[in-house]
Amino acid sequence: MKSALVAVSLTTAIFLASGTALAHVSLSSGPGYADQTQEITFSVGHGCEGADTYSVQVEIPAAVVSVRTLNSDLGPAHVEFDAAQLVTSVTWKKPEASGLELDTSYYKLGLRIKVPNQPFSTLYFPTHQICKKSTGEEIVVDWVSTDPTDDTVEPAPALTILPKRFAGWNKFQVPVAITNLAGFFSDAAIVWKGDAAYSSNPTTAQLITQTAGVTALTSLAANDEIWVKY
Repeated sequence: MKSALVAVSLTTAIFLASGTALAHVSLSSGPGYADQTQEITFSVGHGCEGADTYSVQVEIPAAVVSVRTLNSDLGPAHVEFDAAQLVTSVTWKKPEASGLELDTSYYKLGLRIKVPNQPFSTLYFPTHQICKKSTGEEIVVDWVSTDPTDDTVEPAPALTILPKRFAGWNKFQVPVAITNLAGFFSDAAIVWKGDAAYSSNPTTAQLITQTAGVTALTSLAANDEIWVKY
């Protein structure tokens, strides 16, 4: 039966998109891949208290050393640098004449970045959203929390960083403890650590529980070695 489970993992192609709901400002482009250059997209789901979004400032984490901007329907991108000429923030601001009386628009803001070589980690982009009422009054919402358990502060857009991988089997050593396996292995057919296995595919997960000699893998400790099939 265990061999049948391995056979299933070899023939199953699975990709589950993130099921998290969009906040006012969130990263909607999916995970990042360690040490790769890719585009990421911030989605502005709605404005503030019925007012249209006027500007959005995204802080760039120090670990991101290469940033290229994209203009958006919200407005052109404006870049701020530090003394070393590294990008510290990007702001998209709507021209005054383009302001809307009501909160009716959905905006996408894009960056092309070099994702840090930090697999199995989460990178946060603290973000500041300014909305403007038809009266000219501004409303500021700060999306800056990096603690998922803190519901008193709005969450910062978060980029999950996955390791570089190849189609087929990959061997990894995880650098930190991982309790949320779905957050890092939702696109994996199966994950093995010794005789324990995990899959986000319900059919494969059921086979795991029904296979003699195999236990369900629910978490990983720092420095665990695992085999992952993509």
